[in-house]
Amino acid sequence: MAQNITCDILVVGGGLAGVAATYEALLAGKTVCLTELTDWLGGQISAQGTAALDERPRQRELLYFPRGYNTLRQRLIAQAKNPRPGDCWVSEVCFLPQAGHEIISQMLTEAEKEGKGKLHLFLNTVPKELTIQPVGNGEQIQTLRAIQHQPAANAPPLNTFLLSQILKDIYTETDSVNFMKKIIQFTPPPNRPWIVIEATETGELLGLADLPYKLGIDPVDAQNPSSSSKTPYPYCPQAFTYTFAMEATATPQDYTKPEFYPQFEPFYSFDLPRYALEPELVFTYRRIHSAKVGQNFRSVTPGDISMQNWGGGNDYGPGNATDNWIYTRAQLQAKGQLNPGGWLGGIRAESLAGGENLALGYFYWLWGGTTDSKLTEPKRPNPYLRYLSGLDSPMGTAHGLSKFPYVREGRRLIGRYASGWPQGFQVNEVDISRKDYAKDPYYQTQLPPELFQDLSIGLGGLQGLKVMTGELAIQDMAWRTRARLYPDSVGIGHYPIDFHPCMLKNPPEKPGNIERPGERQGAAETYPFQIPLRAMIPPRIDNLIATGKNIAVSHIAAAAYRVQAYEWSAGAGAGTAAAFVLKRNLLPPDLIQPLPLESKPLAQLQQHLIANDNPIAFPRMSIFNDNWQAWP
Repeated sequence: MAQNITCDILVVGGGLAGVAATYEALLAGKTVCLTELTDWLGGQISAQGTAALDERPRQRELLYFPRGYNTLRQRLIAQAKNPRPGDCWVSEVCFLPQAGHEIISQMLTEAEKEGKGKLHLFLNTVPKELTIQPVGNGEQIQTLRAIQHQPAANAPPLNTFLLSQILKDIYTETDSVNFMKKIIQFTPPPNRPWIVIEATETGELLGLADLPYKLGIDPVDAQNPSSSSKTPYPYCPQAFTYTFAMEATATPQDYTKPEFYPQFEPFYSFDLPRYALEPELVFTYRRIHSAKVGQNFRSVTPGDISMQNWGGGNDYGPGNATDNWIYTRAQLQAKGQLNPGGWLGGIRAESLAGGENLALGYFYWLWGGTTDSKLTEPKRPNPYLRYLSGLDSPMGTAHGLSKFPYVREGRRLIGRYASGWPQGFQVNEVDISRKDYAKDPYYQTQLPPELFQDLSIGLGGLQGLKVMTGELAIQDMAWRTRARLYPDSVGIGHYPIDFHPCMLKNPPEKPGNIERPGERQGAAETYPFQIPLRAMIPPRIDNLIATGKNIAVSHIAAAAYRVQAYEWSAGAGAGTAAAFVLKRNLLPPDLIQPLPLESKPLAQLQQHLIANDNPIAFPRMSIFNDNWQAWP
C-alpha cells in the first residue's frame, strides 16, 4: 500500500538545481517534498563526484552568484581550512564529495527553520508514474508515484552495487533479494494547487510525461550554425563520466589487471604531450584533498587525493542508436517504458556498465599502463597510486566509482509554443557565443549563402534589417557583441561552450575511434548570459517547471548551461517562481503569457529574486552596452 505525502511543491531530483529550488521554497515558507535517486544531495558536486566548482574569473572575483551558492562556496572553503581547498588547478574550490552533501543538508535544515517551511526528504527514491488530468484549458500533474529502496534483510548495504547492476531493480515496485521497496504517492494538499519541479539529471519527468523534448544534436541553422549535423541526431548527447578518487602513496601499490582492460586500453590517453611529460598535472588538476596545504600544481604529497574526470580517460560517449545511453522517445515506446507502470529510468544499463568499466580500467592505466592511444610520448606506470574504494571512501561506494555518473546533458525541454516561437522556445548557440562568425571563414565557406545571411541578420540588430532590405552589405554590418537579453530572466550563468563529444563508432572504446566530426566547432567562450523563464515552462502541463540541465536549450548552448553556479541559479529561479505563483493563485505559464508585452506578475517575481540576492542579470547587462569583453 502506498504512503501518501502531500506538499505545496514537489521537487524531483536532488542535484544542485533541485536543492536550490528546495532551498528557496523553504525560505518562502512552503512545504516541499524532495526526492533523490542516491543517498547524497548535491548531484554533480557529491553523488556524481565532480567536487570542483567550475567558475569564470570575473564572476568569481565579484562573487556574483546566487545567495545559496555563495553560502555553499564559503562553507566549503571554511570546512577545508584552506583558501584554495584541494590545492587543485581546475578551480579555486576542490573538495571531498561528502562535504558537498553535508553542507547542503545543513543549509536545507537552516532554510526550513528560517522560512518556517517544511521539508519531506526522500533519498534513494525514483519516480515511477505520473497521473495527469485536464484542468481548465490545460493539464496538470495530480500525483506522482515513486519507489524508495532500502537494503533487504541480510543484503549488502546501499552503495555496494554498481548502478548498472541495480537500475532495473530500483525502478521495480516489488521487493527483491537486495532491496525492500516503499511506494510513495505524492499529491497536493486537499483542495489546493501544487507545483512540480523537474530537476532530475536526465530529464526523467519530461520522458515520463511524454512532453516534447530534444536529445542530442540539433540540425544546423542560423541559430545553431556550428551544429555537426544537417538533420536532428538524438543519439549523441555529451559524454558522461564515472568519477573516482585515488590517493598518492609513499610505497608502491599492487593491482591485478582487470579482465576487461584489453577492451578499453586502446581508448586511454593523456591527450596532450605536456601531461605525458608531467603526469603530476593530471593528479593535481582535480586534487580534492591536499595533505600539505598550499602545494603548487606540480607537487604531489603522499596522502593527497585526486578525483579523476579526464577526457581521454573516463569520459564515456556512446553515440549510436545501438548504444546511446539516454533513450529517445521512440526507444522508450518500443521498450514499453511509456506504458502505465513501465518506466525504468529511461536510460540504457549496458551503456552505464561500459562507462563503469572504462573508469575502472582508466585507474589501472594510470597505475600500470604503458601505452597512449594518441601520443608518441612513452606512458610511464605510476605504482604510487591507491584506488580508493569502500563505503568510507570519498565516493562513498564499495566499488569506488561515483554513485551516479556525471551528467553533462540529458533531455532538453522544448519550451511552450508562443508568438515568435511557433516551434517552441529554446536558447541557442548565437544567443550566448563570443565566436566571431563574421571573420571565421568556416561560416562563409561551409554554410549555404542564404543561411549565412540569416545568421548575419539575426546578429545585426537594426543593421540586420538593413542587410535584409539590401541597404547595407553584410561586410559593412556591426555584429552583436553581447548575449541575448531576456525580459523574463530569472537567473544567470557564465561558462564556455565546452564539449565532451560522443564517439563516432560503436562501442566508444573501439580501437581507432574518433569523436563525432564537427562536434567541437561550436566550442567557444561565451558572454555572461541569462536564464529565461520561458525555457522552464513546458507545453501542455501548467503546474510543471523544468530546471537544471533540462531547460529549453540547444545542444550547443547546453554545453555552457550545465555547470554548478548555473544549476544553482536555475534552481533558485524555479523554486522562487513556484512559491510565487502559489502565493498569488497563479500558474507558471501566467508569468510569461503576455510576452513580449510587459507582465506585472513577472516584474514582481524578478524584483523578489533581486531582493533575495538571486541576480537575474550581470552588472551593466544592457542593450546600450555592447562592450562585454571585460567578462573573462
